[in-house]
Parts: sequence; C-alpha cells; structure tokens
Amino acid sequence: MKEFYGVLEQCPLFDGIRMEELTGLLGCLGGRKLTASKDQTVFQEGEPATYIGIVLRGGVQMVRQDYYGNRSIVAYIGVGGLFGESYACAGMEALPVSIVAAEDSVILLIDARRITVCCSNACAFHTRIIYNMLRLVASMNLIFDQKIQITSKRTTREKLMTYLMNQVKLQNSTSFTIPYDRQELADYLEVDRSGLSVQISKLRSEGVLECHKNRFTVLKAV
Repeated sequence: MKEFYGVLEQCPLFDGIRMEELTGLLGCLGGRKLTASKDQTVFQEGEPATYIGIVLRGGVQMVRQDYYGNRSIVAYIGVGGLFGESYACAGMEALPVSIVAAEDSVILLIDARRITVCCSNACAFHTRIIYNMLRLVASMNLIFDQKIQITSKRTTREKLMTYLMNQVKLQNSTSFTIPYDRQELADYLEVDRSGLSVQISKLRSEGVLECHKNRFTVLKAV
C-alpha cells in the first residue's frame, strides 16, 4: 500500500492528516486494496451501499442502466478520486448505480461505517475525516447537478457544447482530453452515438472545434 501513499496524500479525504498517521489510519478504517480489470464491475447496482472507494491507479465510471438496457454514464472518477461516498453516507440500502473499471485499476475500499462511527481508540483523525467527508459529499452533489444541467438541454448539439465548455472551465484550457471514447461520451450525454458523431462533424466543419479521438480543442463558443 505504501507505493500509493503519494496518491493518498493528494486525496481530499485525507486532507489535513499527516502521512505518518496513514498506516494506522488505514488499519482503523479497515482499508483493503482491490485490483480490477478494464470493464470489471466493482460495485453492482442493487448491492448494499456500505463501501467508499478511492482510485489509486486507473479510473472508474459510475453507470446507470434503465429498464430497457440503455446505459448512462453518470461520472468518471480518476486517480485520487472517491466514489460511493454520497450513497454510503446516506445509508442507502441499495446502490442506484454500478461502478465499472474504465481501465485496469487499483482501488482502496473503506467501510463507510468506520468513518462515521468513532472507534474505541478515539483516534484523533476521525473528526477531520468526517469533516472532509462532508465536503466531498457536497462536491459530488455539484457533479450530479452539473450532469443534470448538461442532459437537460434539448438537443445533442447543446448537450455536447455545454459539456465541452464546462471542460474548458474545469481544465482552464481550450484544448483538453476527456475520459470518454465516442460511445462513452454518447452514454454520458444520454444521446445516440450516430447523432453525436453527426454533430461533431458539423461543429468541425463550422470551425467551432477540432478533435482527434478524445482530444478536443474549442475554437469558438456558440
């Protein structure tokens, strides 16, 4: 686990906690490492929402599937990011989403109950961890809100441009890489892939953007 201490040091869950405390902290929280291959399901929709995951290597997607089998990607979580915290802290009996490895990944799993309930040793870091968790849950709610803002747009073009302009702000650059291929981007935007490809081609011909695979450059706002 020590090979990932650099990642954990940057993880917002451990903000304000000294790295020399980390070994004891992970033991107290019951942390365990999980290796997942690309496309492997880490958490299945309907499972108890008891664990929080931290991505140590690779990345995962939060995926929702409707009754008809249509897939929607809720969010991508990369290295140092957390998933499952909102559902675990809410005490949900069943996860409303699945967590799927977007690539070969290493994940740290923590039992959420060990965060929210102080142990018998009254470890000093528990108060800080709980405070950090509240901030993270609030941040995840903002991510969910952003997804709603994007998918509530009427047309594929509007959804795509709203997403790309959000990436410009987020990455502070008009050129950026997104964590999705074309099908995954369509699933995130909740649109048909062929319709998305048509709109990308139109925007390129109009001089609005340039792109190659998952690398985009926004040339002008529309």
